[in-house]
Amino acid sequence: MKKYLFSILITFISIIITLLITTTLYYFNIINHTTYNILKIILFIISLFINSFILGKKTSKKGYLEGLKLSLPIIILFLIISLITNNFKPTIIIYYLIILITSIFGSMVGISTKKEL
Repeated sequence: MKKYLFSILITFISIIITLLITTTLYYFNIINHTTYNILKIILFIISLFINSFILGKKTSKKGYLEGLKLSLPIIILFLIISLITNNFKPTIIIYYLIILITSIFGSMVGISTKKEL
């Protein structure tokens, strides 16, 4: 349980940092709106993949389950926020599926690259 909370915390910290950087670039007109939206999604997916990869390296078996355990709290939190703010659209389900698949794939890659003793 402790490693999942730590992984989720690291994921949220990396998300906040990447969003802060992209928002600052957008605020100073270094990037346009379309680039901002694309960069925001790509950086989130990359940070989630890296964190699930690290989590997969720390586990011994069933990498897909570890990725699922990492991504489900994030998806549930985002779903609650989007429902509260009335920002839920049918296309957001695709975004949540991408988050789920990225996390599962990252932890599976992490567990498969672990060196056997």
